Amino acid sequence: MNQLLSTDAVARDQRLAYWTDMICNVYVQLGCDPVRPDDIGRFEGSIRQHSLPSLDVSVVKSGAQKVMRTSGHIARSGDDYFLVSIQAQGRGVVRQDGRDAVLSAGDFALYDSTRPYELLFDDRFEQIVLKLPGERLRSELRDTEALTATTVSGKEGAGHLLLGMIRTLREDIDTLQPASALAVANGVQSILVAGLQTLPAARAPSLSNLTAYHLARVKRCIDEQLADPSLSVGSLAASLGVSASHIHRVFKSEPLTPSQYIWERRLEACSRDLLEPRLAGKPVGEIAYGRGFNDAAHFSRAFRERFGCSPREWRQQRVQ
Repeated sequence: MNQLLSTDAVARDQRLAYWTDMICNVYVQLGCDPVRPDDIGRFEGSIRQHSLPSLDVSVVKSGAQKVMRTSGHIARSGDDYFLVSIQAQGRGVVRQDGRDAVLSAGDFALYDSTRPYELLFDDRFEQIVLKLPGERLRSELRDTEALTATTVSGKEGAGHLLLGMIRTLREDIDTLQPASALAVANGVQSILVAGLQTLPAARAPSLSNLTAYHLARVKRCIDEQLADPSLSVGSLAASLGVSASHIHRVFKSEPLTPSQYIWERRLEACSRDLLEPRLAGKPVGEIAYGRGFNDAAHFSRAFRERFGCSPREWRQQRVQ
């Protein structure tokens, strides 16, 4: 999906209210105030929105303003998303969890829709905003609350790579096939995670070579047995000739428990299968059962929590 929303569509005295409705529809429930009262009559802005599997990318252009997500907004809507503001032009501030991330062109910062936050702009600006389901990022990162509202530089490392990928994506996004779009969305998330892992709050002690070997061995065994609905920590332990406590120990530094990791791998496999043209005639339930799910209702709920839409809605992206 690609759509352009602009305040040019309404009269000047209605533009601020229209803009507030726009950002609520594209992102989450929010409030918006101009920085200067006399800006109300001159307010203008636009959002170009693109949707990839499990990732929305939008380009926001507007003027000075203060955007707020309050406890009241959160109580009225249970949206669970992470958003990433990538500053393209101008200056912005992301405020959450007692921290302020000051963003100059090329910088980005993460914020979480499940807790209050503010976005501050003192002049005209352009931002690229990524929006992804909360569970998607929590499956990759530990202690995300410690990583919000912290500036990640786009001048080097993973931040620089993310900017390059986003710029290319803006040019080619309308021509991507669904399977390619899924791969790109996963690539963007991987580079985003890599950038966030450079932050001091994300740095964990390195795994020993022996622990890393055992972790890789357990994960490989999970992938090999993913289609088995009886796969569990206990059955893994039996297959590998180790104790269940050993498996929990090697996962101690991971963001997910072993059981959560099994479900995550199953959901990822189903997401790929649903976009695979060769499986277009295969019912959704069969795809889920083929990846180890044995309860259609549980699969549907888990899939929606992970990807922000139902399995059938996800599959529909293949024919759009």
